[in-house]
Amino acid sequence: MRPLFEQVNIPLDQSWTLFDRRLPAFPFNWHYHPEFELTLTLNSVGERFVGDHIEHYGDGDLVLVGPNLPHAWQSRERLRDDAPHRALVAWFTQAWVDTLHTHYVEFAPLRALLAESVRGLAFSADVRAQAAQRLLALCDAPPAARWLGLVEVLLQLASDTQRRSLALQGFLPVDNPRDRARLERVMSFLNAHYAEPIRLATLAELAAMSESQLQRFFKRCTRMTISDYLNQLRIGRACALLMQPDRPIGQIAAELGYGQASYFTRQFRATKGMTPMAFRRKYETRE
Repeated sequence: MRPLFEQVNIPLDQSWTLFDRRLPAFPFNWHYHPEFELTLTLNSVGERFVGDHIEHYGDGDLVLVGPNLPHAWQSRERLRDDAPHRALVAWFTQAWVDTLHTHYVEFAPLRALLAESVRGLAFSADVRAQAAQRLLALCDAPPAARWLGLVEVLLQLASDTQRRSLALQGFLPVDNPRDRARLERVMSFLNAHYAEPIRLATLAELAAMSESQLQRFFKRCTRMTISDYLNQLRIGRACALLMQPDRPIGQIAAELGYGQASYFTRQFRATKGMTPMAFRRKYETRE
């Protein structure tokens, strides 16, 4: 997958920046940038893409994405129809981080956190909730208080012993315009039609390649096959649907394009390490 380079503009009178994004939907926008990114997602449910990792996200999702690691969100629905999808995004540079832990030994715990972010990091529920309150408070804070608040959030994330890496490995994206255009056409189609039967010939036509060329190209760019990618999309959506207790599992399987519920169960277990029913029970226990 060839991501777009995104230019992040940090104002000259600030050492980092905070952006409050509010939209009617989060479209799939596969991109990367040299800055660290901490994103809190609110009033939104959908799929999150970080490197080669695809996962369902929900309200209060919090992830830390390292420099040049491709990422995207694609919303499916809002929790409140009268409010927009919202993402609170903090961007800061490697130089800003280096200044902290180079000159102040107290900030040494940030080294491990930010080194691990090369693969993307997700955090435990308790830490997410506490960090979310602090990040929201930064919106109306003066510049100096914002600076202190971000440092407090990062130190809190560094203390989370249950944080987990997302991507299997870090990415070094290659920004070839022709390849990027081809993959964007294919990825847009897959993300819009993943629950439907998809012919390889259709994708090959979109990419202006032969079927065998497309398969090699897709595997080289994404480190997974087209089938694997489709399955990750479907399983990510399945996680969201399984959180609705009135949805029969067989209905979910059919809705996502799995011919048989037993096949869906095998694919879900292979991806998530548990059956769909076990996932639903685990989610209900957390509520």
